[in-house]
Amino acid sequence: MANFLKDNPDLQYYLDKGVDWASLFQLTEYNGRALEAHASVEEALEFYREVADMVGGFVADEIAPHAAEIDRQGVDHVDGEAVFPKRLASIFEQLKGLELHGMCLPRELGGMNAPMLLYYINSELMARADVSVMAHHGFHGGIAMAMLIFSVLEESTTYEISDKTAKILSTRFAKPIAEIASGEAWGCMDITEPDAGSDMAALRSVGEQDADGNWFVSGEKIFITSGHGKYHFVIARTEKVADPTDPMSGLAGLSMFLVKAYEDIDGERVRYATLDRIEEKLGHHGSVTGALTFDRCAAELIGKRGDGFKHMLTLMNNARVGVGFECIGLCEAAYRAAIAYASERPSMGKTIDQHEMIADYLDEMRTDIQALRALAMYGGYHEEMAQKVSLVSRLQPDMSDTELKQLEASGNKHKQRARRVTPLLKYLGAEKAVEMSRRCLQIHGGNGYMKEFGAEKLVRDSLVMPIYEGTSQIQALMVMKDALGGIIKNPQDFVRRTAQARWRALSSRDSLERRVAKIKQLARGAEQHLVARTATDKFKSLQGKPLTEWPRAFLKNWDPKRDFSYAMLHAERLTKLLADEAVCDLLLIQARQDDERRDVLERYLERAEPRCRFLHDEITSTGERLLKLLADTREQTERAAG
Repeated sequence: MANFLKDNPDLQYYLDKGVDWASLFQLTEYNGRALEAHASVEEALEFYREVADMVGGFVADEIAPHAAEIDRQGVDHVDGEAVFPKRLASIFEQLKGLELHGMCLPRELGGMNAPMLLYYINSELMARADVSVMAHHGFHGGIAMAMLIFSVLEESTTYEISDKTAKILSTRFAKPIAEIASGEAWGCMDITEPDAGSDMAALRSVGEQDADGNWFVSGEKIFITSGHGKYHFVIARTEKVADPTDPMSGLAGLSMFLVKAYEDIDGERVRYATLDRIEEKLGHHGSVTGALTFDRCAAELIGKRGDGFKHMLTLMNNARVGVGFECIGLCEAAYRAAIAYASERPSMGKTIDQHEMIADYLDEMRTDIQALRALAMYGGYHEEMAQKVSLVSRLQPDMSDTELKQLEASGNKHKQRARRVTPLLKYLGAEKAVEMSRRCLQIHGGNGYMKEFGAEKLVRDSLVMPIYEGTSQIQALMVMKDALGGIIKNPQDFVRRTAQARWRALSSRDSLERRVAKIKQLARGAEQHLVARTATDKFKSLQGKPLTEWPRAFLKNWDPKRDFSYAMLHAERLTKLLADEAVCDLLLIQARQDDERRDVLERYLERAEPRCRFLHDEITSTGERLLKLLADTREQTERAAG
């Protein structure tokens, strides 16, 4: 029997020693006070391994062999409902029997109380078998956990807390959580609209309150993954203002609602939101992507009005980490298919895996997958730690001010680390999924173009990765904004990090550390160039203004669309450079702890070093011609309008 965990030593490394499971265990089991808590981290780890092993075997035997059938049959739209074909329905019945939908929920809510990181590992395993099955599965347990987190944050969850016990007594969304945990229902998040994709400020769906305080949501949503679900987190505008410059006209005017799309009453389905269509997509055929209409649907406000964008970020951060693991699963599938074919395909007296170019392709794929996995495990760990530290602080009202401050500082540290790598993971994972699936097809030659070999399906499935849950370009702009904003806010720290990289590049006894430090130097140099150029452009905009206005104009009145044009042009290049830096940092830490991991870093550096030199050169020496062209075009447009 095949098993996608047992045949993957790199993935097993993280279950065995590549993750600080002890810290996750302590928070997840609430220092041993959770209901039916594992007695020790060793006992918990054994359970985590058993779950991952079970999933590894299940997806290899019950999903992967049927991926082509799932892709071919898709999902039908019949009388306003999504109808799964027999095979796909059977898979989800089996998943329901394995009780995986509630894996991360507390035991008192019907779950296993497992860490989210284990859920992400399972997501990679499932995505290797078929990404569309994984995508739909993710909208079961993930949405249930979001319901619980939102309830805790708004203080509508009650607990029993003592020296020996910590358990949930009640929670606002107990009924839908129970339905999802049992596999009877699932949820989704509804953000995108026909005229509003990445620009959330342009959302038109509205949330309105009647005289009795009841909320209703109206509007259209499109491209909704698992949009045939029962429970929908919907972002809608609740604050109406006439002045377009008022903050409430933008993101601050959005709220989040939980909307029930239908109810099954006496065997009959009563729909409140209509599933207008299921999109016919290039790939992901086993996953529903729906378009819906909400017409004064009854809704429950999540938290406070105006908090919609903030709550959306909570959902999106977790979703982007999940997509990172999904991309790794697809990359793993592409690599395995490529190496299996190449090792058996003879050409010119030897199998093609022994031809130099193909061997180079396969070596790079293997190395990049290990790099992505290091980034994903780090991001997933710190995102979960940040959320759980925040939750723990709310569950301990008797903590002293000093203890609360220490806990808050710990949470902020984890949050910052997760924020740093999440867009890097989403960007790099998505781009590598496309690259590796394309390479897999090429290695298959003419056979790769034929459906029977499965390579073309991987290409089709990969192409959405750089688009959904925030495009690659949005991720790059986030990375650029955080990197340059951090330098502007704390230039002393930037100077310290620059000097530290320069010193380590010269003085470290470890050759690998010296090489990593040189990549860090290139990253700091690129950032310094972008900040200097941005500051120069900003100073130019001060011409003609009184000197007394310069401090305010330079330090406060920043217009990202105008003042960061040079940095925005190079945002994607900077993201690639910072992703290489982050990967090298993580692999260096692993190499220090385990000599066997030095090989991974050496292989990655071999490819990252010339790439980073090239990216640094591009950032510091190109772009002037295009920016001048854009400026001239804007000037001509303004003249014509004036």
